[in-house]
Amino acid sequence: MTSRHIPSPSRRTVVRAAAATAAAVPVLATSTITSATADSQVAAPAFLHGVASGDPLPDGVLLWTRVTPEPGAEPGSGRGADIPVRWEVAEDREFTALAGSGTTLASAASDHTVKADVRGLRPATTYYFRFTAGGEGAGAGESAEVRSPTGRTRTAPATGATVAGLRFGVVSCANWEAGWFSAYRHIAARGDLDAVLHLGDYLYEYATGGYPTQGAALREHRPAHEILNLADYRLRHGTYKTDTDLQALHAAHPVIAIWDDHEFANDAWSGGAQNHTPGTEGAWAERVAAAKQAYFEWMPVRASTEGTVHRRLRFGKLADLHLLDLLDLRSFRSEQASIGNGSVDDPERTITGRAQLDWLKAGLAGSDAVWKLVGTSVMISPVAFGALPAHLLGPLTGLLGLPKEGLAFSVDQWDGYTDDRKELIGHLRDRGIRDTVFLTGDVHMAWASEVPVRAATYPLSPSAATEFVVTSVTSDNLDDILRVAPQTVSTVASAAVRTANRHVKWVDMDSHGYGVLDVTAERSQMDYYVLSDKTAKDATSAWSRSYRTRRGTQKVERVDRPVR
Repeated sequence: MTSRHIPSPSRRTVVRAAAATAAAVPVLATSTITSATADSQVAAPAFLHGVASGDPLPDGVLLWTRVTPEPGAEPGSGRGADIPVRWEVAEDREFTALAGSGTTLASAASDHTVKADVRGLRPATTYYFRFTAGGEGAGAGESAEVRSPTGRTRTAPATGATVAGLRFGVVSCANWEAGWFSAYRHIAARGDLDAVLHLGDYLYEYATGGYPTQGAALREHRPAHEILNLADYRLRHGTYKTDTDLQALHAAHPVIAIWDDHEFANDAWSGGAQNHTPGTEGAWAERVAAAKQAYFEWMPVRASTEGTVHRRLRFGKLADLHLLDLLDLRSFRSEQASIGNGSVDDPERTITGRAQLDWLKAGLAGSDAVWKLVGTSVMISPVAFGALPAHLLGPLTGLLGLPKEGLAFSVDQWDGYTDDRKELIGHLRDRGIRDTVFLTGDVHMAWASEVPVRAATYPLSPSAATEFVVTSVTSDNLDDILRVAPQTVSTVASAAVRTANRHVKWVDMDSHGYGVLDVTAERSQMDYYVLSDKTAKDATSAWSRSYRTRRGTQKVERVDRPVR
């Protein structure tokens, strides 16, 4: 079976915009209760945390929701009886012809979240889905039947289909306390996306005021303390999913998510994390287990049999999407290098772990797709720093993971684990694997870079791949930390980075927003969009810049307008 023909971008945008907007409207209209009151001031059962879909396959998609079974049964509370939940999938919003339906159970064991891994669907097809709870029996005291908002999702093209184009929203790093999630609202309003790729830091683990924000917290985390146990992580996930813009995003598009470190604790490695103190915060392994359980309960993500999220999704013959497990990158890796604890060039130190690096290499070598997209949390492009004033180098130390000892490279990225990077880039070069694009978040800045085989001699030496890094949704970047106007002080730092790194074509250290990756057989293009003000609920979105890599070139070039 072949996929449908995808029309030109303008036609595709018009045809699918109405469906996406319509799917988002019920969420925006019904989910206006704040996290502080949502679970105690409404009748139950209720769908207070929206609906979501994720991990699209040619024949299926994963559906998600959470039921509040009784008043006061907030996430992590353990309150409430088991409650049957019916799910339905149809190709029309009216659900006149069901494509699938079934019943599952929302129980305290899963924090009353439910997932339905629906199969038997048609490839490259838009579907609508909803959930129903309550209404059992007719006796006194029985709850009335309650229906969730309607969500919209889309299956992937058939595995062997020739696909004209794909388009993905790309986001990362959303700190609840630092701003409103307006970026999500603007992505939800787009009708031309096949899916949204979330590259991690979906939430933050800190106590209220514990993570840098521009002034006081715009809205406070729940719980207010740093999250450490299962109940904490559940409540933090539940708090985030009361945001109407985030609910709109999940209701409008399937989300393909990977985790980074803040879903657990800042700067995790195999033996712990920078933001974890075993003496007062318990065993690191127990904290990781709690964070993982809550993540799989609350996110529309398929877990592997090993309980990881590294996986591979195919979109016809056009693209294979290789998703790295960012906890693996963080927890299997050796502790970040600093003076006295190891060299960045030590072959015994690893960022991926042996098994995941072998998995990625095999997947890249075996792919017959035009584009090999790699979703990762940390930058693979090397970054050296030239002469920077101390007042700029200090904030960049925090954003990029630079060691406080003053080493001029980012040890929190692949720069801190050069043997793994050398092996992967050598694999791309030696096997003749072309058209690999790394899609990255984490650093709260936007970058467009070529990935050189040998940075010191670039561009005399070749490029092995390209990398597009998206900025944060709300998490602080350089101008926030320095409390200066955007695109002022940062221009000095940006110029210094590009001078010292000839493979870096662009870096924006100040903006907040999102990316839209448009993929055709000829090129992959990232359009960067920025918000007018992350602290404004009604923030507007505007196109900033676009960069693309043409097929077969492994080079990045600027484009004078976005695809849409």
